[in-house]
Amino acid sequence: MQAKTAHPPNTVAEDDRLPIAALLALAMTGFICIATETLPAGLLPNISDELGVTTAMAGQTVTAYALGSVLAAIPLTIATGGWRRRNVLLLTITGFLIFNSVTALSSSFWLTMTARFFAGAAAGLAWSLLAGYARKMVAVHQQGRAMAIAMVGTPIALALGVPMGTWLGNMLGWRSAFGIMSALSVLLIGWVLAVVPDYAGQPASERVGMRSVLATPGVKPVLATVIAWMLAHNILYTYIAPFVAHAGLQGRVDLILLVFGLAALIGIWIAGRTVDRHLRTAVLASLATFALVALSFIAWSDHPLAIYVGTAVWGVTFGGAATLLQTALADSAGAGADVALSMNVVAWNSAIAGAGVLGGVMLQTWGAHAFPWALLCLLGVALGIVWSARAHGFRNGPRAGGAVVVGH
Repeated sequence: MQAKTAHPPNTVAEDDRLPIAALLALAMTGFICIATETLPAGLLPNISDELGVTTAMAGQTVTAYALGSVLAAIPLTIATGGWRRRNVLLLTITGFLIFNSVTALSSSFWLTMTARFFAGAAAGLAWSLLAGYARKMVAVHQQGRAMAIAMVGTPIALALGVPMGTWLGNMLGWRSAFGIMSALSVLLIGWVLAVVPDYAGQPASERVGMRSVLATPGVKPVLATVIAWMLAHNILYTYIAPFVAHAGLQGRVDLILLVFGLAALIGIWIAGRTVDRHLRTAVLASLATFALVALSFIAWSDHPLAIYVGTAVWGVTFGGAATLLQTALADSAGAGADVALSMNVVAWNSAIAGAGVLGGVMLQTWGAHAFPWALLCLLGVALGIVWSARAHGFRNGPRAGGAVVVGH
């Protein structure tokens, strides 16, 4: 009987198949992260009535989650850097199990807020782990496709999470929606134990400090691009309802978000096909196309067809963003990839929070028609950063574990 040849990470045989089941377990983790974050959005009246607070206060359950991610991502990633990777992954999923269960059972608003904060902390650790974990499972030439699969849970949750949670909350009560998240976490723990390979953490001698990672050439340009791009995206995404009202679509926001989510799946597929050989081009094309969508919204914001078509194209440009940006960041950071990806969590969630504030001020001051102009400014900044970062961050040519290769 022949013995199987064991391939260490990133040196698997050229014809090895992608570990689809394991990558989908990571995607499921991402789905739970996003679904847990967005569930309250469709259930605010139910939550506020039962916990005896205003709708605005109930909305702070989303803020608490985001704050937990921002504050915990970097310190938790550094603290668990030497742990075995599967143990860290299981810790994050267990966090969702515990804190979603507390949310489902809590009768106290402040206990609910505390549980939401720590659920966000679990998400911050998860997001800093998932991309690097997917890269470890496969050879360098498969990393782009692997990350695209691992990120597929995000657009699915964005497209289906809020409407699914709202439907479940109205049918079974808002607590049941969080209870279902806990049940999914239990199933996911078994899934991870069954199919996800384990890897050693980094020895203390090989770990790179946060300042050293931030000083690595290419890291700052990628993080700056994350902030500019996600500010632009989230200004429009957060305030999509008042924006589409100009076209008489205020009652079809759910359909518009569904169009966005389905289009984002196409974007993930495109990113998986292009990230390894054309990362720089894919990022530039995504940003430029999103800018064209903003221009179309300036010209035809009162036309329903233009809103639907523009939203679909916008969804395609956004779908691959996580794969493209995290690949660029991990390649630039090298051995400090996990720490860099935890910084990405902070940048991403800070942009979400910043977009909420900036978009709210713009809405009150100038109205929703000002959003596309803000998008154009931010996307212009992002394009300028990417264009100038051709040496480090967003390099030309095929990628190979962080190095640009010429030929084969």
